[in-house]
Formats: sequence, structure tokens, C-alpha cells
Amino acid sequence: MTAPTTPRSLTADELRAKLGSDHPPRLLDVRSPAEFEAAHIPGSYNVPLDTLREHREELTEHLDTDVVLVCRSGQRAGQAERALAEAGLPGLSVLSGGMTSWEKSGAPTNYGQERWDMERQVRLVAGSLVLVGALGSFLVPGLQALSAFVGGGLAFAAVSNTCAMGVLLSRMPWNRTPSFDPRKAVAQLAGGR
Repeated sequence: MTAPTTPRSLTADELRAKLGSDHPPRLLDVRSPAEFEAAHIPGSYNVPLDTLREHREELTEHLDTDVVLVCRSGQRAGQAERALAEAGLPGLSVLSGGMTSWEKSGAPTNYGQERWDMERQVRLVAGSLVLVGALGSFLVPGLQALSAFVGGGLAFAAVSNTCAMGVLLSRMPWNRTPSFDPRKAVAQLAGGR
């Protein structure tokens, strides 16, 4: 097992400069296919975090250290960096602030169909479950336990920097695109360099 590494962090401006160089890095966007379809950096490859974790050994065969990992805010990209480091590819870079900072900087972005990002979906589902638990407990004694369970899950997600609800939501049909195929994504990376 490889020792934990600290990912190299690149600002949007630093990444733009690297992309304009003679040897630009490859960009791996680890958001859901729907988030990627809504907005992504031109030339990036979409390999969602759960797919990356599942195929990390295979992916390391097609990647070198000149890769920048991208997500919405930088959190999932950091998790992807750790997963690839554990598979033998340490020291990858992460776009600091993710697509949020990329878009705010005015950098080139490909836009598609507008979709809710994963954080917004998690807030909607978690908030709805807490509300159902709290209000429903007036009719069904004990239903407030649902609110406590969701609150505990959110606290654990913050402490562990993971989000089980986000992983589950990423597998929902509205977060999948008809054209996404994990094997195709890996094959694209294999042919990318």
C-alpha cells in the first residue's frame, strides 16, 4: 500500500497555462456523467468517482503523473487522487475549487443540458427526509428517528469527507447519460496518449 500523499493543487489560472503549453496534462473529470454533460473543460475525460474506484488498477495502466483531476469543488477529485495513489499512481494534481473556480475565472467551458449538481441533490434529499421525519412524527410516533439518522449521516459525511447519499444519487437514472459506458471511458483513456 502506498503512503498517503497530498495532491498537488492547481488554480484555474495555473491549469489554463498548462493546457496552453506544448505538453498539456490530461484532465480526468470525476463528476457524474450528468454533471459532466452540463459543463466541462474542453478535452477532459469523464470517469465518475465510483467508476474510477472500481477500475483504478486498470486506469493506472493508461495514466501517467501528468493528469489533473477535476470535480465540482475539489473534494471528489481529492478522493480520486487518493484512490489512484493507493493503486500505485501517487502525486496527481487536483484543480483547486474544481469546476466552480474554473467557470468563475472565465476559462473555456463546454456547456450542455443544465442539471442539478450532486451537492444540490444531496441537500434536497437530506432536507426532505429530515422534514418528513420531523413533521411525520406528529402522525407516526418514532418517525423523528429518520431525521436523527439523516443528521447522523450528514455529520459522518462531513467528518469522513465522504457522502454515501451522493454515491447513491449518482447511480440514479437522472444522473446517468445514455451514452456513458465505463469500459468505453477506460478505452478512451487508453487511446488518449
